[in-house]
Amino acid sequence: MVSVPRQLLLQVVLILLNAFFAGTEIAVISLNTNKLKRLEEEGDKKAGKLIKMVVDPSKFLSTIQIGITLAGFLGSAFAANALSTPLVAKFQEWGLTSIPVSVLDSFAVIIITVILSFFTLVFGELVPKRIAQQKALAVAKFSLGVITVLSVVFKPLIWLISCSTNIILKILHLKTEANDDQVSEDDIRLMVDVGGQSGTIEEDEKTMIQNIFEFNDSSVYEIMTRQSDIIAFDITDTDKEILETIQSSGLSRFPVYEDDINNILGVLNSREFLINLTQEHKKSLKELLRAPYFVPETIKADQLFSDMQKSKVHIAVVIDEYGGTSGIITLEDLLEEIVGNIYDEYDKQEKPDVEKIGDNRYRIQGDTPLEDVMEELDITLPEDEGYDTIGGLVLSTLHTIPKDGQKFTVHFGNIAITVTSIIDHRIVETVLTIESADEKAIEDKSDKE
Repeated sequence: MVSVPRQLLLQVVLILLNAFFAGTEIAVISLNTNKLKRLEEEGDKKAGKLIKMVVDPSKFLSTIQIGITLAGFLGSAFAANALSTPLVAKFQEWGLTSIPVSVLDSFAVIIITVILSFFTLVFGELVPKRIAQQKALAVAKFSLGVITVLSVVFKPLIWLISCSTNIILKILHLKTEANDDQVSEDDIRLMVDVGGQSGTIEEDEKTMIQNIFEFNDSSVYEIMTRQSDIIAFDITDTDKEILETIQSSGLSRFPVYEDDINNILGVLNSREFLINLTQEHKKSLKELLRAPYFVPETIKADQLFSDMQKSKVHIAVVIDEYGGTSGIITLEDLLEEIVGNIYDEYDKQEKPDVEKIGDNRYRIQGDTPLEDVMEELDITLPEDEGYDTIGGLVLSTLHTIPKDGQKFTVHFGNIAITVTSIIDHRIVETVLTIESADEKAIEDKSDKE
């Protein structure tokens, strides 16, 4: 009969074996195939072997399961057989002689099993798996040689287990090979969120990555400069008028129209215009124009960005369904959707679309998309196809066109929107207040009075 100290040492060895197999399993499963391929290209031979293991895990998993099963089975068998007898003797020494030996033996086996399960679970499963998750590549490389040897030793048994497993999977109409799923957008977003929480990815990097995904879903209509905000020239404008506008705006390209903005003739480059002013034989404004690049409102931002790069154009004229000018969009506008606002020495610092100015009070620019307001403030406002900005929402409630300088407030449930600036009949700035129940009750009472 094996002594108790030797039996305990044997249990420690078996738990360590269990830990080795459990850790190896998690390590290999956690490996990144792309990273392994890069290491293989750099000459890492172990990385190449690990790739084969990840791509076809049936042999590897079978070897691991055999190891874990044998370690657990042998541990339980040896412990129950060798440790229960000394424990029963201890029970009898403690005065439990009136209880039948068979009952004491069963009780001893239960105690041994519980204690063994605890140590196996903690030191043979949880701890090694946590370590393997954090050091996946190192653990996988360390255990590669042992697993390779064991897979050869257990080859007949592995073949039997693999065949049995594949037969059952086929009966269940499931794939027998490894699942080679592509990484989805949701997977990447989740990884970015986790990286942001852990500090691995900076906040601005996280925002930029999220902007790239949103960029693909954005239409030109959401990004463009609206027709009412376009700075453009009439073909009949004088050189002096054009020069003054170039100097005051700091822009590099301008649409040029004839009669009205819906009839765009072309695009004027500021640099070419200024050079032309210095020439002895000046060209006419019409001769300086570049052909306009027209696009529909519905085109996606990523598609337009690619098209403008291929066509080597910096500005596009956005056309609505009736052929009229809906707005303009530049390469810079598209880039800003990803990296944020790009300022140069001529740009005026823009006010933020939504700015907190007090408790539940926000200053909001009139052209801010309604969807952005609701998302940022976590509120609900009426939506309709007739408008898509906060200014459009307010105008939809009026029966007349507001006058410049006019100030008024409209309510949507507990949300009050006060118009603070109107220029050229356009709502430029508003203040949104989220009222509490008490404030709303007082306001309703005053309205009735």
